[in-house]
Amino acid sequence: MWAVFLQTLPFFAIIGLGYGAGKSGMFPPEATAWLTKFVFYFALSAMLFGFSANMSLGDILDPRAGAAYLWGCAAVYLIALSVAFVRMRPLTEAVMEAHTAIIGNTGFLGVPMLVLVLGERAASTILLVLVIDLIVFSSLLTVIITVARSGRLSPDLPRTIGIGLAKNPMVVSMALGLAWSATGLGLWPPIGATMTLLGAAATPGALFAIGASLSNNRAERVTIAGWLSAAKLVLHPAAVGIAAHWLFRVDPFATGVLIAAAALPVAGNVYILAQHYQIAVARVSAAILISTALSVVTLPLVIAQFTG
Repeated sequence: MWAVFLQTLPFFAIIGLGYGAGKSGMFPPEATAWLTKFVFYFALSAMLFGFSANMSLGDILDPRAGAAYLWGCAAVYLIALSVAFVRMRPLTEAVMEAHTAIIGNTGFLGVPMLVLVLGERAASTILLVLVIDLIVFSSLLTVIITVARSGRLSPDLPRTIGIGLAKNPMVVSMALGLAWSATGLGLWPPIGATMTLLGAAATPGALFAIGASLSNNRAERVTIAGWLSAAKLVLHPAAVGIAAHWLFRVDPFATGVLIAAAALPVAGNVYILAQHYQIAVARVSAAILISTALSVVTLPLVIAQFTG
């Protein structure tokens, strides 16, 4: 545990530096927005392209691992929905809370941290988690909220979802990398070196951006945010682990990676969605702040316990 904690500590230290820079005013919200854009559209995309360009679609789409992760997510999603309905919350708020309980910070925190801590062998499973989060559950959220508000399925909904995915640089970079890998051609050395150099900026840039963005979050609605944080940090990895180990008999190493990915704190893009739809914004913001702070301890614990 201690060795893993020391491995992950630098990642959280950079998040802390970003938080301090944002809180002190040295790094204002405008600067955070531009840094996030650089990481999202350039550095992280280069890293994902580099990983996927050296894999096949079959390396990422492991049916057993995918089914286990989906099963674990579905179980926690239904629990979070039920808790929201017991509290008499409307469907749109219940769905946003359920989304918060299962979507981890895989892109900005999981990819750089888990690949460095667990090795490049973990990359394919982490990318599988990222694909499911971005395509399956983001689409599900859009569909449910749209139907709940309009009372019907719009013919434009598939187009809206497709455009949203096509505009997401993480989805595009992985698709382009897999397409290039399918050609059987290696990357031209200058291009490969450029992707490596640019991708190297993803880890510190993403971590600093997480911290700086958290400095603008407030721990309001603490009771519900605490519940959502517990669901994300405890229930989600537990459900995914049960599904992977007992139900789908996933390879032990991939099982550990799935559990570690499920133990990541709530993703920042959940807040962006909450703001976009104007649903449960304070709850989601607080859950991101609380879960990220708690994951300094919980994430190393999970990694040490299940990936050794």
